[in-house]
Amino acid sequence: MIPNNNGATLSFEVFPPTSKSSIDSLYHSLSQMEDLAPEFISVTCSNQQLSLTDSTVKIAQHIQQQHQVPSIVHLTAAYLNKGEVDDILEVLRQKNIRNILALRGDILPDKPRGTDFQYASDLISYIKGQDDRFSISAACYPEGHPESDNTVADIHHLREKIQAGADQLVTQMFFDNESFYQFQEKCQLAGIDVPILAGIMPVINKRQAERIIRTADIQLPRKFLAILDKYGDNPVALKDAGTAYAIDQIVDLVTQGAAGIHLYTMNKAETARRIYTATNSLFGIQETVEIS
Repeated sequence: MIPNNNGATLSFEVFPPTSKSSIDSLYHSLSQMEDLAPEFISVTCSNQQLSLTDSTVKIAQHIQQQHQVPSIVHLTAAYLNKGEVDDILEVLRQKNIRNILALRGDILPDKPRGTDFQYASDLISYIKGQDDRFSISAACYPEGHPESDNTVADIHHLREKIQAGADQLVTQMFFDNESFYQFQEKCQLAGIDVPILAGIMPVINKRQAERIIRTADIQLPRKFLAILDKYGDNPVALKDAGTAYAIDQIVDLVTQGAAGIHLYTMNKAETARRIYTATNSLFGIQETVEIS
């Protein structure tokens, strides 16, 4: 799904909850996000999910049918075979979902990998070969994929995704905009000219912040660390400061010509609304997207 206006786009990401009460909470959050007119809402998946169609696809269908917002289904390659992908594509056709974010997915040490798709580029190529009416997004990493040997190899693999048929890129979250601008320049030099959406995650609670510090292989600027240090034990102040930090990132990115902002909402409508209220005038006037 390529941005369809003359300015930057705003899109959201949500994830499938694990309980009935959490599903109800997500659906309530989606109803509160609807009037924010996102370009699309993507729905994540996990290699540990029991059923993609009962979780990710079901939520994506709900987004399109109930809220008239285009949805993107995440699809991971590592533990799928071609027959399973064929079945998933047929389900997506039946539910009129034509947008996929193709990923390799996390590797689980105690789960044997499939052999049909070693990389995300293999999955992208296969989907395009089966039905080129699907619009494919792919992930990218402004500070380099954690498993990549170096930035040259990382850009090379990214080009393979584009050559396989990816229509746009969505970045991993980052907290230093300079890393995004440097990444953009490298992509331009490599001839990668598809839209690159900047992935922004507002850090609004201490547990979330600690998880990022523990697991994410990304740069954490001094300004960001100072916020965590000063407000980590004050939930209200951390929510305000974390949201303000994300807003500051977005203002700078849109001003510098980023193609779009992809907001990792963590299923929190309140956070999405606060950011939208502070930044919506920066985004281009969106054209109507019909779901036929």
